[in-house]
Amino acid sequence: MGPTADIAVIGGSGLYALLDGATEHEVATPYGAPSDAVTIAEVGGRRVAFLPRHGRDHRHPPHLIPYRANLWALRSLGVRQVLAPCAVGGLRPDLGPGTFVVPDQLIDRTSGRTQTYYDRGAVHVAFGDPYCPVGRRTLLGASAGRDVPAVDGGTVVVVEGPRFSTRAESRWYAAMGGTVVNMTGHPEAVLARELALCYTSIALVTDLDAGVEAGGSVTQEEVFRVFAENTDRLRAVLLDAVAALPADRDCPCGHALDGITLPFDLP
Repeated sequence: MGPTADIAVIGGSGLYALLDGATEHEVATPYGAPSDAVTIAEVGGRRVAFLPRHGRDHRHPPHLIPYRANLWALRSLGVRQVLAPCAVGGLRPDLGPGTFVVPDQLIDRTSGRTQTYYDRGAVHVAFGDPYCPVGRRTLLGASAGRDVPAVDGGTVVVVEGPRFSTRAESRWYAAMGGTVVNMTGHPEAVLARELALCYTSIALVTDLDAGVEAGGSVTQEEVFRVFAENTDRLRAVLLDAVAALPADRDCPCGHALDGITLPFDLP
C-alpha cells in the first residue's frame, strides 16, 4: 500500500518548508505530474500532505500551474480536506499588508485555464459557496487562538496574471464587490469541489492593490518580502487548524457529486 494522508496544505510562496521530517513522494496522474513531489508527515496526530503550488523553485507561473494534476494527486493519496494559503492584494484601504482573510466567495476573472475534469457527460457541480464551512470555522478559530484574528469572509477576485492589475482594474474589482485579488484561487477551488474535497483558503494580504491608494504600483519584491515576514504567523495558524479539523466530515463538500453520474471513477 502506498503513502496516504487525509489533509493537504497547498502552499504558496515561502511555505515550502511547512512540514518538518516529511517524506517525499512522486505521484503520477492522468493529467501529468503535479507541481512538485508531495511530502507527507504527521501533524497533530493527522497525516498531512504538502504540495508547493508553484513548485519549490517557483517554476510554475500562476497561469501554468498544473491544477488538475495537483488536486487529483492529493485525492489519490486519500486527502479529503484541503487548506490553501495564498498571497493576495487588498482591495480596501483597511486591508493592509499582514492582514489575514478567510474568504467565503470567489469571482473568476481568469481566461484560458482548464477548469474542469468533466469534458464529457452532464456533470454540473454546485459552487454557490466555494469554500468549506467547517474549514472556514476551523481556520478562523486557529487564527483567533494565535492572536492574529483573520477577517471573516470576503470575495477573492482571481485574475489571470502573471502581471499585476492596472489602477482602473483594481477600482473595478472593488466596485463589483471584491475584497482581495489573487492569481491562483481559480480553478483550484472548483477542481477541489469536482473531486468532492473540502477546500478552504486563508489569504495573506501582501500589498494594497494599485487602484486602492495613490502612489507606487505593486511589485514582486514587495509581495515576496511581506509574505516572508509573515510566514511564521501563517505556519502557526495552519498547524493549529490541521490539528483542529474534524476527522469525520460533516459538511456539504463530500456530497457535491451525489446523484451525478460521472464519466470515470474517482481515485
